[in-house]
Amino acid sequence: MWWLLPCILGFIRLYLDGVKVLLYQLFNRSFTLPDLPKQNGKVAIVTGGTRGMGYEISRYLVSLDMHVVIAGNEEQEGLEAVKKIREELNQGKVEFMYLDLASLTSVRHFVQRYKAKGLPLHVLVNNAGVMLVPERRTEDGFELHFGLNYLGHFLLTNLLLDVLKKSGKPGKCSRIVIMSSATHYGGRLTLDDLQGRMCYSAHGAYAQSKLALLLFSYHLQDQLWVRGDPVTVNAVDPGMVDTALYDNLSSPAQLAKKPFAKLLFRTPAEGASTAIYTAAASELEGIGGLYLYNGRKTESSAISYDQRLQTKLWKESCALVGLQ
Repeated sequence: MWWLLPCILGFIRLYLDGVKVLLYQLFNRSFTLPDLPKQNGKVAIVTGGTRGMGYEISRYLVSLDMHVVIAGNEEQEGLEAVKKIREELNQGKVEFMYLDLASLTSVRHFVQRYKAKGLPLHVLVNNAGVMLVPERRTEDGFELHFGLNYLGHFLLTNLLLDVLKKSGKPGKCSRIVIMSSATHYGGRLTLDDLQGRMCYSAHGAYAQSKLALLLFSYHLQDQLWVRGDPVTVNAVDPGMVDTALYDNLSSPAQLAKKPFAKLLFRTPAEGASTAIYTAAASELEGIGGLYLYNGRKTESSAISYDQRLQTKLWKESCALVGLQ
């Protein structure tokens, strides 16, 4: 029975983190975006930009005169999102490109097609994700939360780094925005069982993927600073937002959520606000290595700052996705 303990603890930690977030949201207003400067034709990629927070991020960046590429794995949904933004704003540029983050081949094909366009890249928002799905594997055999939420974005970001570096310059850095979550506080990273084969817990797997994204963001920023590259990396916690991510909650949790969702949960637009701010605010120019929640710099978990763990995860991730 000992092998069940990590699963049970992962479940308990995730729901305790959720209660803390809901209590905060009960007594604190959602962050209100300040006036943001026009982006004058800068180019952004938003993963998972077809709906929910990703759609709100895409729509707002287009309104700031950004050329936004919505990256997602549902083509019809993507084309409809593009049409809706164009009809609503009647300005800016927005387009859809197919990307399946659960396939490393798809990630590589997406980057090849993007680079073939000859576009610069000033903002990369790693927003797409899945939460609490039953045990499944990606095309490459990785546990789905780890493979899609983390590894897909890890490879995508690394393959686009050269474009991001060329597009940025001192005083006008390119920006990488990584969507994490308060669930990372309860996350545990087991390097010898990243795929959850010893004991699968959807709760533990989701929290681990969000912790991995934080470890990745901090380590990447350190590398960029050492080389003097004009790219910043910041992680964002959107809070608890009423989106389709919660469709995989257990039946009792679904019933418990319904009466509280409208009162305590953020709307997708509210959840997107900190990511938008991080992508476009003048006061964050040249500033990286932050974890932002509700528009403010916040301390992430102690383990997320562990540089040895960051390095070990980076090396293991490179091996898993086939990067030098």
